[in-house]
Amino acid sequence: MNPFYKHHVFFCVNQRDDGRACCADKGAQAMRDYAKQKIKALKLAAPGQCRINNAGCMDRCNEGPVIAIYPEGVWYTYVDQDDIDEIIHEHLVNGRIVERLKI
Repeated sequence: MNPFYKHHVFFCVNQRDDGRACCADKGAQAMRDYAKQKIKALKLAAPGQCRINNAGCMDRCNEGPVIAIYPEGVWYTYVDQDDIDEIIHEHLVNGRIVERLKI
């Protein structure tokens, strides 16, 4: 059985109201929006290819911001668009895990 998407990318965009670390405070929504735009520009946003989604809290905000890519189950952190570009190019396009960003 083939999955509907080759890669399903979840960006934690959770906003905590209690002062604890959260991905939303680190620009997660803007990076998710950037990744979605980039995937569309690369013509990878289709069934059988890649899906970029918002996610609620994934309980790793202290390591964040974080994304999780399935079905591989690989978790990454990132700082900026360059990191997102590297994850897209290396992991999503070429199938290579970006060890320096893996958590």
